[in-house]
Amino acid sequence: MAIYRSLNTSRRPLKTREHRWPRALARRLAAAGIRPNSVSAASVAFAAAAGIFLALSREKSGDTCGPFLLAAAVCVQARLLCNLIDGLLAVEGGLGSPAGEIWNDLPDRIADPLILVGAGLAVRGLPGGLTLGWVAALLALLTAYVRVLGGSVGVPQSFAGPMAKPHRMFAITVGCVGSAVEGALGRSPWILYLALTVIVIGAAATAVRRTVKIVRQLPTR
Repeated sequence: MAIYRSLNTSRRPLKTREHRWPRALARRLAAAGIRPNSVSAASVAFAAAAGIFLALSREKSGDTCGPFLLAAAVCVQARLLCNLIDGLLAVEGGLGSPAGEIWNDLPDRIADPLILVGAGLAVRGLPGGLTLGWVAALLALLTAYVRVLGGSVGVPQSFAGPMAKPHRMFAITVGCVGSAVEGALGRSPWILYLALTVIVIGAAATAVRRTVKIVRQLPTR
């Protein structure tokens, strides 16, 4: 979210952006010389850390897997915070760069698979768990592709759900926390498995919904 030439069509609407605390944080980062593209890059680093923690959680058993899952949940939320702050720095802070539109989308396309495949590795001991993670990652990329495709044919980019990026990351966070509790109880990570299943179904529905919306808007261009 580093820069937007068409703010109304390519910027994800977030109510959180209107709160005081992210704006205050963005001002402090700007004063410290932090630039939007650096924050966008940091989002990928947090996503990679989340994926690693998720993958490592499978190597542990019982309550020893909990810290890895909780660390993954924290990193997922840190990734989302970066996605929020880089936009504030770029647009409201006036710190956008000529390459801003690349930094707007590309880091998210890397971050989503890192987290979702990592979640698949975390549940690879369950039926089809790893496959579920890969399918979730592919569908996440598809939803983004359909959104950008809409923009390329001249209609407003759609950030509609039911499983847009914030929803996917919320599901993974809940799955991580829930399965950390399961691990403490000596159970397999079924809640994280369920979260991935919900993401797969919801992301498929999201891609279809966005495509239908694009097609319906084409005659009115």
